[in-house]
Amino acid sequence: MPNHVIILAAGRGARMRCARPKVLHRLAGLPLIEHVVRAADRLQPERIGLVVGHQADRVQAALSHRTSLAFARQDEQRGTGHALRQAEPLFDGLGGTLVVLSGDVPLIRPETLEQLVRAHEGAGAAITVLTATVPRPYGYGRIVRADGRLADIVEERDASALQRRLKEINSGIYALDLPPLFDAIREIPPAGASNEIYLPDLVRIYRRRQLPVETVEVADPDEVRGINSQTELAEVKRIVRQTRNEELMAAGVTIEDPATTYVDMDVVVGPDTVIHPGVFLQGRTSVGARCELHAGVRIVDSTLGDDVVVRNHCVLQGAALANGSRVGPFAHLRPGAAVGEAAKVGNFVEIKKSSLGRGSKANHLAYLGDATIGDGVNIGAGTITCNYDGKRKHATTVGDRVFIGSGTQLVAPLTLGDDAYVGAGSCVTDDIPAGALAVARSRQVIKGGWNGRRDDEPDGGSSDS
Repeated sequence: MPNHVIILAAGRGARMRCARPKVLHRLAGLPLIEHVVRAADRLQPERIGLVVGHQADRVQAALSHRTSLAFARQDEQRGTGHALRQAEPLFDGLGGTLVVLSGDVPLIRPETLEQLVRAHEGAGAAITVLTATVPRPYGYGRIVRADGRLADIVEERDASALQRRLKEINSGIYALDLPPLFDAIREIPPAGASNEIYLPDLVRIYRRRQLPVETVEVADPDEVRGINSQTELAEVKRIVRQTRNEELMAAGVTIEDPATTYVDMDVVVGPDTVIHPGVFLQGRTSVGARCELHAGVRIVDSTLGDDVVVRNHCVLQGAALANGSRVGPFAHLRPGAAVGEAAKVGNFVEIKKSSLGRGSKANHLAYLGDATIGDGVNIGAGTITCNYDGKRKHATTVGDRVFIGSGTQLVAPLTLGDDAYVGAGSCVTDDIPAGALAVARSRQVIKGGWNGRRDDEPDGGSSDS
């Protein structure tokens, strides 16, 4: 039977106390809703739909890379049953099983969803509810059983004192047989002051129709944890961080302090790499084997080869580091920075949209922007490329084996040939031929006795402030 998925993501999330839609809060580098969509993908459904409402355009824009998603609008939020009714046009005339997910339940595992569908179809059920047994069920609908079978789902506010003591809860995740679904939803009576339509009421309707209702209990209750507050989001982040770090350590990565190591979902780290405390690996970063990432490093959307060392407190974003390269401490590699094999980038060096060739080094206090730098080049301390004229950026090209002395300014556009040599303190404005020496300094002037004359001058009544 074909599978279909609908994700309910229309709620405002008022308890988050934030202007951002709840499902767009980030967890391990991804919006909450992206985690749910990825879990749904594993079912290989014919169609995935989303019900959006609060800031619907913003939610759809965040998922614009998923061109196969279908959207339905719930402009007035009147409960989960009402939300599902808005999706009826997406599944009109289709058969099979519809899996209902919540956009704020990001830890649900694909394996659990597969188990849910198998149990639902194996029993020929009209509805199968995913349940969990939790120590603190406050706020959840309770699963009420009779002779071990699902008899009802009672919301917290409607539960009796005895029912509130029940520990088995409704996760809000369901497998539903499509043919009878939407006619049954239309039978759900509105409830409460806001006339909300609650999807769990389907259990009563199906039992009245003598249609099979079933449950599947999830093994790990954390899978069905919903996020309704910043505190709950922080708790789930801790779970995900621990899980990601355990996965990496099981694959041969040494993590010195998992409690302070943050690794996003799409990050890849090779074996025998050592990660020191306080490291953030974000976005689509890939780290090779036998690397060492020292304390306080933040790496975003970057690629590191094998045997790379990044020393303390470096920031890398959109950078590429070849095998055996060394960076830091306190270096900043901006988008487009490429560090060649065995090259070295040292203290307080900033590189933007520039490549540093094999074995080249910029060890101290340099800025390299819009530059192509060859192999075996020495960039002296305090060297900068002057790449911006106030309107446009210009390129600097440096050949192989060039030596650039300390305190040099390279005013682009500029080309330095192979084996060129630049004297310290030069301001270079013209191209330098291969093998040539360039010294571009103003002539030094010495005025004897200068300090003595200054000491004799009146201070003009100025204060020490």
